[in-house]
Amino acid sequence: MEVPRGWLAVCVLAVSLASTVTQEVCRAPDGKDGAAGKPGRPGRPGLKGEQGEPGAAGIRTGIRGLKGDQGEPGTPGIAGNVGFPGPSGPPGMSGLPGMKGIKGNTGNIKDQPRPAFSAVRRNPPMGGNVVIFDTVITNQEGPYQNYSGRFVCAVPGYYYFTFQVVSKWDICLSIMSSTRSQVQRSLGFCDTNSKGLFQVVSGGTVLQLQHGDQVWIEKDPVKGRIYQGSEADSIFSGFLILPSI
Repeated sequence: MEVPRGWLAVCVLAVSLASTVTQEVCRAPDGKDGAAGKPGRPGRPGLKGEQGEPGAAGIRTGIRGLKGDQGEPGTPGIAGNVGFPGPSGPPGMSGLPGMKGIKGNTGNIKDQPRPAFSAVRRNPPMGGNVVIFDTVITNQEGPYQNYSGRFVCAVPGYYYFTFQVVSKWDICLSIMSSTRSQVQRSLGFCDTNSKGLFQVVSGGTVLQLQHGDQVWIEKDPVKGRIYQGSEADSIFSGFLILPSI
């Protein structure tokens, strides 16, 4: 039986419409989104990436950035030259007094130096203003130099010096001393003599001397004539009174 083509087309169209209507009628509406689930565990660290290419130089803006972290200490450098000594510091505080020492042995005066001398004029050298007493009577410890007329201190302390000089003329004499190469006139003594008779000019003094100090008698260049002969002697003496502590 042959079916007409027009009828067949109508049947196909009817079936398609029925299927479409059925799909639109049976489809349910979309539901609401569900609640978010709990975050998953962190994943394992990834592999270290390769070093990137150096970046381009930045533009200088003139603004100084923040100070970076302190770097690792470098290797020690070569030691420098020793510098000049610095100025001395202020004196420190005084220490505590030490303990009392042990009592020493009893001293013996015989062990102490006792310099003393006496010398007279007999044949002194001529010239100069220093009065030279050339003939030694005593010279304990050897402090007196008869060739120069000077006493040289070897034991610091207090000394007594005296002289008696004979003259027939006007005369002026001085006891001289030197301390640390500085000459000073200790005492001066003068006497006049208009009759031409023997006359004694004398003087004495106590001096505190240090090691190396010298003492001598000096005459005035004009009024300094001393008698020289066998009738009378002129003498110069000295001795230690008390040594310095």
